[in-house]
Amino acid sequence: MLGPLVVQTDEGPLRINGRRQATVLSMLVLYADRIVSVDTLVDAVWPESPPATARNQIAICVATLRKTFKQAGVTDLLITSPPGYVLAKGEHRIDVQEFMERAEQGRDAARHGRTEEACTQFEEALSIWRGSALDEPSGSRLEAETTRLEQMRLALMEERAGLMLQLGRHRALTGELSELVARHPLREQCREHLMLALYRSGQRAEALEVFLQGRRLLTEQLGIEPGPGLRQLHDLILRDSPELTRPPTAVAPAPTALNTIPAQLPADVMAFTGRQREMTSLDRLLKEPYNPHTPALATIVGVGGVGKTALAVHWASQVADQFPDGQLFADLRGYDEEHAPVSPAAVLDRFLRALGIGAPQIPPDPDERASLFRSLLSTRKTLIVLDNVRSFHQLRPLLPGGGRSVVLATSRESLGDLTGDYTTLTLRLRMLEPTEATALLIKLAGADRFGSDPVAVEQLGALCDCLPLALRIAGARLAAKPGLSVRSLVARLRDHRSRLDVLSPGEGGVRAGFRLTYRDLPPEAARMYRRLGLLRTADFAAWAGAAVLDTDVWHAEELIDQLVDAQLLEVADTAPGRAARYRFQDLLRLFARERAESDEPEGETDAALDRAFAAWVWLAEEAHRRIDGRRFPAGRTPAPAPLFLTELADELLDSPMDWFESERTAVADLVAQAAETGRARYAWTLTESTVPHFETKNYLEDWQRCAEQALASARRAGDEPGEATMLRLLGSLAIYQRRYEQAEGWNMAALRLLRNTGDVGGAALAQRNLAMCARFQGDWERALEFCEAALGGFHASGDIGNEAHLLGFQAQIELDRGNVGGALPLAEEAVALSRRTGSVRAEAQSVYRLAEVRLRAGDLGEAAEAFGAVLRLTRGEGDRVGEAHALRGLGQTQWSQGLLSAAGGTLQQALEITDELADRFLYARVVTDLGCVEAIGGRLAEAAERFRRARSAFGEVGAQPWRAQASRLLAAVQGAAGEPGGGDGPGGAGGTGGARGAGGAGGAGGPAGNGRPGGGDAGADAAGLPHRSFSAAELTLLLTPPQD
Repeated sequence: MLGPLVVQTDEGPLRINGRRQATVLSMLVLYADRIVSVDTLVDAVWPESPPATARNQIAICVATLRKTFKQAGVTDLLITSPPGYVLAKGEHRIDVQEFMERAEQGRDAARHGRTEEACTQFEEALSIWRGSALDEPSGSRLEAETTRLEQMRLALMEERAGLMLQLGRHRALTGELSELVARHPLREQCREHLMLALYRSGQRAEALEVFLQGRRLLTEQLGIEPGPGLRQLHDLILRDSPELTRPPTAVAPAPTALNTIPAQLPADVMAFTGRQREMTSLDRLLKEPYNPHTPALATIVGVGGVGKTALAVHWASQVADQFPDGQLFADLRGYDEEHAPVSPAAVLDRFLRALGIGAPQIPPDPDERASLFRSLLSTRKTLIVLDNVRSFHQLRPLLPGGGRSVVLATSRESLGDLTGDYTTLTLRLRMLEPTEATALLIKLAGADRFGSDPVAVEQLGALCDCLPLALRIAGARLAAKPGLSVRSLVARLRDHRSRLDVLSPGEGGVRAGFRLTYRDLPPEAARMYRRLGLLRTADFAAWAGAAVLDTDVWHAEELIDQLVDAQLLEVADTAPGRAARYRFQDLLRLFARERAESDEPEGETDAALDRAFAAWVWLAEEAHRRIDGRRFPAGRTPAPAPLFLTELADELLDSPMDWFESERTAVADLVAQAAETGRARYAWTLTESTVPHFETKNYLEDWQRCAEQALASARRAGDEPGEATMLRLLGSLAIYQRRYEQAEGWNMAALRLLRNTGDVGGAALAQRNLAMCARFQGDWERALEFCEAALGGFHASGDIGNEAHLLGFQAQIELDRGNVGGALPLAEEAVALSRRTGSVRAEAQSVYRLAEVRLRAGDLGEAAEAFGAVLRLTRGEGDRVGEAHALRGLGQTQWSQGLLSAAGGTLQQALEITDELADRFLYARVVTDLGCVEAIGGRLAEAAERFRRARSAFGEVGAQPWRAQASRLLAAVQGAAGEPGGGDGPGGAGGTGGARGAGGAGGAGGPAGNGRPGGGDAGADAAGLPHRSFSAAELTLLLTPPQD
């Protein structure tokens, strides 16, 4: 750039064809590592009348440049970054930047008194130039840039000349300066240097002639006299002033401060809102006990745009009067796109001047400056605000040694471990609360904009992530455009493709703030950030980062910690004792996806997502196996184990149900993402593996949504095994919800597909489901036929887990038929098989069936012991459904034993869980048992009411055998009480409704009076009916269906 445009590679220079490509490349190089918008490039190429196809032509230019670079083996240089392109410097060298860096290094050396070093740096910087900048720039925008570069070059040449004169090298300068003055005759500083060099070289007359020539040029061409510097030097030469010779170095007097009180705080932010908790925390700094050896330091850390500076300045403005010795403020530019971070020495120079130290008294050595600064503040009470601190090393020299001063620093990331030795308070600034976001929007845009639509302002705040910068941009847009409705702005922000564009006007705003933080990430951390942003899940654990980056979990945790420190990720609420989880704010996730689209090599995003889905599927399958002890159908090959997870499986899945609970939202989100992105197999295998959790926790909406999404995806992909599996799972859900006709339809459709694909194990699962449908509808023979067919399939596929479950189910059917003798060996075999699987859940289900058989056989002690074992197993697994069934069975056993009070308490616990689960069938069974407790206690009216409610609920779910059972019980108690209309007669279902739980038949508001079955006065029937109690044996007989 500093000469004719040249792109040099190891193999030689690249050919850039055409002025248009050269202009585009020149603009991108000049603004390296910054986004150059397409509009800016259009303006550079066509400064006056761009063609209608200008934007397309710019895209063609960029594509051609990429092709040219790719042929030279360079693929990472030009990156698409809305609304334009970025030239990523990386390890590449750019002469303009090298020139500026050397120049700044020289100036820093000069400021610190290292004049010789400064001259060397200036000479190296100037040697980079190969001629005029860009040689022949085209277009007004490039011409302006090249003019700026030329002016910087001339200024550096003048600075170098001034330093050479300080070093006494005037004779070496005369020829160089004469040539420079001839080329730029109107630059007075250059003419001054030439006059002084000539005078010190003994050429007094020539020096005076240079002045006269300059004076003539200025008066004739510009009509002005020379400036004061030239005139003063001319007078000194005429008088041969001794000031013109270099004075000897003198010892500087000790610095003394004038009595000045600095007040450097910027103006307070407009419409500051919220942050009361943080303001209160900062007020603690004023109350900290005085420590003469340690300064009070607070750091405010947060992502760009979260309002760190606003909070710091607002609090400082509120408490400024409590610092009688003044307030100092400096922006350290730790995250500035256009400027290097400000050095501590430069800040100290400014602070010392503000404290009254004259320039000659400021030491050139940075350490001496810091010592002087600490000495001055040792007896003062000063507030020091340091904004945009990049690192602790930048901060430390600016800290007082102690005393009563307070330092408030802001940064986008943690300032390192050493900060803790000095910090009194650290505030990690989060987004505003929703109510605060609403208040800020109203302040900015006016209450009248939102008065008629309060919902819209809440939506607007949420779409801005409650990020103060985004809220201010949205509020300013509404205030500036009266015709823009709130709903229109909300609609634009809802489109995730344009949200960052709306909140990033020009090249600034939200995107620019995020970009500065992202730019400074180490390459691997940046890659982790991009790839995690691809996941559409609310939160995730560190192993997900290992999957997307294809690394081990420990390294992933280190990189994620870097992202947390940079405020690009935050730690999500995590259950005690569980692994940490992390989450994005929505806007930061959108920015990560943008960077992934522009920065990731082709194919890498898909590969990263595939690894993540594979990891979730494998862990879910392994958790499923540990919970259920059942194999997947023979036609389904388990997912391969990711190497980085195999060693962690036992730790992650120590409690498989807890793992599923922590991943609940992630699973639902990822099933949807897999389905939408054409990854049908991941969608349906993840859904299938998670069903035990859906069932145990009664997450029926999750179950249905995942299965429906996966089904649609499998059908689009022509994936018959996936389609059949999801049809079967939707059938299982319908059974769970007691929608038997619909369940039969789903499972029959699944069975047809499974038979077509030859999936014997999958077909067996569908046949088991069909057996359940038949059983609940009272068709025992058809149920057993399906059982026999399913049992053959499980035998053939070696699936002992599902075989055990099916044997237990067959035992239950035999009980339903009244065949207790036939049920017992089936139940015992089911328990033995389930224990071979090692699955707690499978064992609990089989032992429950055995307990039912023991109860029906009259072995009440063994039944109670078995139900107690089931209760312990289900509670240990957090299985609320299983716990409710175990409590119901135990309650029935207790009333059969005559333990009415214990039965009432046990069944009340079961009723509370059924209310939580919204399981109408289980509710009806519990209420039936509660009715039996009331009947045995002689409270016939209460018993009748409970049986009515049970009968109604059984009818709602189509469980006809159980409805008939409730009708028999109702008829019996009504008959015993002399009440007409028992059984299924006209009055038999009166007052049923849909109530349950606390307000229903079994709750505190039920007809039992005190809400405890077995409580109340047994001799005072609420309905005034005559007292007659039932025995447990009578009720057991009524519960048993009549034999064929």
